[in-house]
Amino acid sequence: MADPRLSFKEMCARFDVTPRTLRYYEYIELLSPEKEGRARFYGPRELARMTLILRGRRFGFSLEDIRQWLLVYEKDGTKAQMRKWIELADRQMVELTEQKRQLDETMAELQALRDETARSLG
Repeated sequence: MADPRLSFKEMCARFDVTPRTLRYYEYIELLSPEKEGRARFYGPRELARMTLILRGRRFGFSLEDIRQWLLVYEKDGTKAQMRKWIELADRQMVELTEQKRQLDETMAELQALRDETARSLG
């Protein structure tokens, strides 16, 4: 049995992305669908890549980081890609930790100002 392929519309629906997003990912070479005339079809490779792209975006990675990470697999294979993933994840954890610290600080300031304002009404 042949691997299932999704049409452009089905791919957008499956991953809950806009057509513009899908076209952009193709434009920047994150995805390479099969083309038949004007129609695009996405096979298992593209489905797996899209899953990884969206997961990377969820964790805050740039599209360029994701593109470079996907290229590692094509050039050097799975183990090299996994090593690169660990490096990227470590770097992103540092960044997210700093963002969390800043957010906690901002929330504490907001809470203090809110409480002070509530007391002045009192």
